[in-house]
Amino acid sequence: MSLDLDIKLRRGAFALSVQFATPATGVTALFGESGAGKSTIGQLVAGLIRPDSGHIRVNGNTLFSSGEGINLRPERRRIGFVFQDARLFPHLSVKDNLQYGLKRSHARPDGAASLVDFDVMVDLLGIGALLQRRPGGLSGGESQRVAIGRALLSAPDILIMDEPLAALDFARRGEILDFIVRLKSQLGLPIIYISHAIDEVARLADSMIVLDQGSVLAAGPVSEILSTPDIVGRIAGDGWGTLIEGRLAGQDLSNGLSEIAFPGGRIKVPQIHGGLGLKVRLRIPARDVILALGPVTGLSVQNALPARVEELLHGVNGQVDVVLGCGPTRLVARVTHAAVNRLDLRAGLDVFALIKSVATDRLM
Repeated sequence: MSLDLDIKLRRGAFALSVQFATPATGVTALFGESGAGKSTIGQLVAGLIRPDSGHIRVNGNTLFSSGEGINLRPERRRIGFVFQDARLFPHLSVKDNLQYGLKRSHARPDGAASLVDFDVMVDLLGIGALLQRRPGGLSGGESQRVAIGRALLSAPDILIMDEPLAALDFARRGEILDFIVRLKSQLGLPIIYISHAIDEVARLADSMIVLDQGSVLAAGPVSEILSTPDIVGRIAGDGWGTLIEGRLAGQDLSNGLSEIAFPGGRIKVPQIHGGLGLKVRLRIPARDVILALGPVTGLSVQNALPARVEELLHGVNGQVDVVLGCGPTRLVARVTHAAVNRLDLRAGLDVFALIKSVATDRLM
């Protein structure tokens, strides 16, 4: 495991009491609404706040232990931290900001080298043309790329990213998301990604910790958490659906389509460039799944999957989330209460799930 945490903290009316461990690789999302305790946990791990009690360990190294009287200073914790507002040194050039990270790695008592060479990092982040500029002349997306590079050049044991996209516009958010996906696949560094945006978590995370008012509501693989109706219904609202991981199984180049195989069937999606076997994550919004009692023809919908109704979850405004079993995979369709009555939807009924829209993300 990379992060092993069991801590308590009280600040006024807010009480934090959490216990969890994260995998040794990949991206773990700390997810929750504002005030849930996400950023507080990040600052506790980094040593910017001291817990009242408990322990914090990274890769087996104890950073804090109330029982053992250990509380390492932030600069000794080997944590790479990327803040929401980048926090670059305004009087230094981009190159000097990056080299500050290298100086931190050289100061490590174990002499660990940076994860990647300076020039390789510059190329990976696409910031070669920015090296002589000052932070004041950078866009929000450029600043965050430099902040990520500085953190990685410090040779951290773990990288914490505290809502790094919150201050960016839509275009810059997509840009930084692409870079984080590349970092995840190329560097293998464990990342703690703090966010309250479910779309970011669905795209990036391998596992997630769901926080609610200072406590852990759920923890586990992201595909499992985002397929649990009672959890996702609370954290994602109208935007939730199904997260499926599959592999590229075929190409229909003449029609610009790719076929993704997953446990439970195959789905056609807009063409994905890559070799057969490429790992792909599918995100299927519940509102884009239509139910039919039998095979349907004459529609533009590309996908019709045989499924069985497992559960009906009645929500507000006459909406019902229909949980479907598609082989071993769960799908969710959001329909009206009137549609439930008209189709006589009930547990055990065989139906066809017509899928209008699928978002795809490459996982490797």
